Amino acid sequence: MQRQLYNLALSILALAAVLASPAQGQLKATDADGHPWWQQTVFYELYPRSFADSNNDGIGDVNGITAKLDYLKDLGVDAIWITPCFPSPQVDFGYDVSDYENIEPMYGSLQDFDRLLAAANKRGIRILLDFVANHTSNQHKWFQDSRSSRTSAHRDWYIWRDGKVPGQPPNNWTSTFGTPAWTFDPTTQQYYYHYFYPEQPDLNWRNPAVEAAMFDVTRFWYKRGVAGFRLDAVDSLFEDPNLTDNPFSAGMDTFDRPNMDEKYNQKLPEVHGVLRGLRKVADEYNAVLIGETYTSSIDELKHYYGDHSSELQLPMDMMFATVDRLSPAEFRKQIGSVNASGQWPVFLIGNHDMARSYNRYGDGIHDDAIAKLMAALYLTLRGSPILYYGEEIGMQNNDPKSREDVRDPQGKIGWPTEKGRDGERTPMQWTSDVNGGFSGSKPWLPVPSSASTHNVETESADPSSILNFYKRLLFLRHHEKALLEGEYIPLDESNPYVLSFLRRYQGEAVLVALNMSGTDRTVAFDPAPYGLTATKRVVLLTSGRTAIPSRDSTIKLQPFSAYIEKLTP
Repeated sequence: MQRQLYNLALSILALAAVLASPAQGQLKATDADGHPWWQQTVFYELYPRSFADSNNDGIGDVNGITAKLDYLKDLGVDAIWITPCFPSPQVDFGYDVSDYENIEPMYGSLQDFDRLLAAANKRGIRILLDFVANHTSNQHKWFQDSRSSRTSAHRDWYIWRDGKVPGQPPNNWTSTFGTPAWTFDPTTQQYYYHYFYPEQPDLNWRNPAVEAAMFDVTRFWYKRGVAGFRLDAVDSLFEDPNLTDNPFSAGMDTFDRPNMDEKYNQKLPEVHGVLRGLRKVADEYNAVLIGETYTSSIDELKHYYGDHSSELQLPMDMMFATVDRLSPAEFRKQIGSVNASGQWPVFLIGNHDMARSYNRYGDGIHDDAIAKLMAALYLTLRGSPILYYGEEIGMQNNDPKSREDVRDPQGKIGWPTEKGRDGERTPMQWTSDVNGGFSGSKPWLPVPSSASTHNVETESADPSSILNFYKRLLFLRHHEKALLEGEYIPLDESNPYVLSFLRRYQGEAVLVALNMSGTDRTVAFDPAPYGLTATKRVVLLTSGRTAIPSRDSTIKLQPFSAYIEKLTP
């Protein structure tokens, strides 16, 4: 009986979500309350090679994404960010683009992509692409022309220099992927610069022709119906024109090189001029720009929003994402700082470049409980969340066991200290079948054994699963005004074990209490100081045993449990 009532409740939630969806062609620039569409959107990052394989060749594709749109809609996703799906030699699995205005053939065609856009639009889901602005592939026609002669039309589209002396590069800069940052090209007897792999030459953004061409790339996709871009490696767009050597800093990096202070080839102020230009184009199409922004302070992060919100609408708060332990104090600090900045926050706990959150936060015993706990944290905060595919089912890293197993060049170069990023990019786990139901053929990366229990099919049938917790949580996020618009009020700020806060909106509020310890905890909450007297208190969601507030307003929390309640007059 309990299972029947549970399934009935889920069906009602799904029907309500469908009825609330805009009809085809009616995706609005603002919501009913006048907020820009992206402000209350739940974003979902997926890796196209790994999400869904429609033709059983072992590699995910565009048609696979289209086939899974109903799953994403049912989950509670409003927009999908697809990592690079443009034509590419796949040296860096799409982050080496050889044609910005087409689709990689292994993923499908432009026509397939147009069908994805139409199908997503019908479900009220927007599509965002990953814009690799810093560099192209060395197979791009621009670079092929650039390297052909010193007087070619595209020569100045890239950064070419003579060596300091014969046989030595122009300066001491190094690539972030473990190689020198300069490669000698014998055709024209000069070096070209690349912050990433040698196959990824940096564009010269000081050339107005480069800026114009790249802005036009974004227009090409906006006109097709793309709703925005995540901007890759924005900090790397400019370099000191004098090529001044970088100073070294203490310690060694993961490639056993002395650490370098990249003051002359990272985060130059000219970056913000490009971001303002990209924003002007985006505003013509009511589009959003998400930034890959690694910062060390909130003041630094604020620069990416720009004066009067003239740059990125959604620069990622990677400081929050890289709190790699269950620390109420550290999370309070990060949340409080970004809220005090006056900007609209962006929260995430994982992406394609970092070990999966299930591994980073899990203790090996309570991993599923901790996965729900982390979901309840970043999906109830004021701001726009970005889910990474598979977080909602508790996917874990499946790191290579030997150098021969590594596909990511970063791991091949740095093994064994640096294992690369294959582990967090494995195929989505749809069923308990072979290969996690991802493909009938051997997938491009192996699926972990945990796929037998942590998959969409199995978890859909389990009321206590991580997946169903995500569904209920995202439903609340979409329908509780306090979670959509409420201010963030920290509670019990000296508690070293429990992170708790209010989201208050007008006369109502949502209370969130998160036990980040392995021991039962009891917390007290008095609503009176927050103008919530004579309130009705209703439990909305809990990941442990249902906790009913006692008469003395105490809440009992199981280890690693989340508790969410609503307070109304």
